[in-house]
Amino acid sequence: MMKSVLFWKITTLLGLMILMIIPVTQLMNVIDERSGYRQSVVGQVSESTSRAQRILGPLIVIPYSEREEKTDDKGQKVVQMVRHHRYLLPETLQVNGKPNVEVRKLGIYQTQVYQGPLQFKVKFGQPDLTDLQRSNVTVGQPFLLVSLSDSRGIKSISPLTGTESQTIFEPGTQVNVLHQGIHAPLTLSALQKSGLDAEFTLTLAGTSSLSLVPLGRSSELTLQSNWPHPNFLGNFLPDERKVTEKGFSARWRSTWFANNINSAFHYDDEILGEDKLPTFSTSLIEPVDHYQLTERAVKYAVLFIGLTFMAFFLFETLTGLRVHPIQYLLVGAALVLFYLILLAFSEHFGFATAYLLASIACSGLIAFYLSAVLRGRLRGALFAASLLMLYGVLYLLLQSEDNALVLGAGLLFAILAGIMLLTRKLDWYQVADPARLNGETPTGEGENRFRLWK
Repeated sequence: MMKSVLFWKITTLLGLMILMIIPVTQLMNVIDERSGYRQSVVGQVSESTSRAQRILGPLIVIPYSEREEKTDDKGQKVVQMVRHHRYLLPETLQVNGKPNVEVRKLGIYQTQVYQGPLQFKVKFGQPDLTDLQRSNVTVGQPFLLVSLSDSRGIKSISPLTGTESQTIFEPGTQVNVLHQGIHAPLTLSALQKSGLDAEFTLTLAGTSSLSLVPLGRSSELTLQSNWPHPNFLGNFLPDERKVTEKGFSARWRSTWFANNINSAFHYDDEILGEDKLPTFSTSLIEPVDHYQLTERAVKYAVLFIGLTFMAFFLFETLTGLRVHPIQYLLVGAALVLFYLILLAFSEHFGFATAYLLASIACSGLIAFYLSAVLRGRLRGALFAASLLMLYGVLYLLLQSEDNALVLGAGLLFAILAGIMLLTRKLDWYQVADPARLNGETPTGEGENRFRLWK
């Protein structure tokens, strides 16, 4: 077996395949590096505008102070006023937003920034403060609070209407556990008399995503945007959605029966799992960018190189024309170069255009080279046409994640069927030991006995 020509051919081809894995691995590193550059650009834009926005509110906060007597280290009684906060969640919460997306570029990289008005309609019931009617408790002025993940995104805020008079929002939340946001003072007597039914409009900017915590006993969020690639995230999918090339519209609904949010506000001063509260969310960025698509394409590089080497091997076996290992290696290098060209051009022209340019360029180069190696322009053109067909199948695999397994399995089956069809009458013993059928001694040591490529 060790002296078989076929054995050494296959061993050499496997060695070349392993050698080609080195530049493929380097390509993956380059993609990760370029993708890291893009993420840094997104971070820079977020730092100069505002980050992804997560809205918690509106909710009513009722501050109160409780007089407590404590004993110090010297055994003396000390009276302290301890400040507390009680949270009142809305009965109904309706938000209508129109976050329009703009593309911001920094060099060759770009990201998306959204900005638009959010109209809030909220209704609160009368608070039950009977447990605070004690001599050692002083109830302060309540206020309406809206917490944001990045208050730099606030572009404008209308007065709070629906109260006895319009109330102007003030910066800050006045609550330590909620760091950024706005608040509007309310009147305790009016709140205890009839609750609160109010409206206001918040014009908000952000990047990446927009989320709303459905605090109301009944909550509803409606969004309309010019962005055609929304990605609906969070704990609830929209009940209604429509996505077109001009944008999308979506509507979410939820109640306390579904989200159990009211249980997170049972204790004063504390919001249980504030960062883990369920949200209505949508992502306003490209769901799959060209770096992800290129990385997925590179994962098929070994398959492409292996199929090309197998085609050369079958051509040698069936025609008797020999291809040298260096020629295998040069064609493999051209196949790897396809992915580098794809990465470079996709940063400037987009993935689809870059894919077309890279596939035509590399297939043309291989056709020109193989026309001399295989001693015929038609043979080189056929190999190039087959390669273009494989690139077309790969493009379909990249664009259709749902059907990728079906397409991949069908492609491998077709290739295996083709190989079996072409070699069904081939005498592999003759290929492994050509001297056997020529009447030569199998163990001879002639000059041509162990030459792998003539």
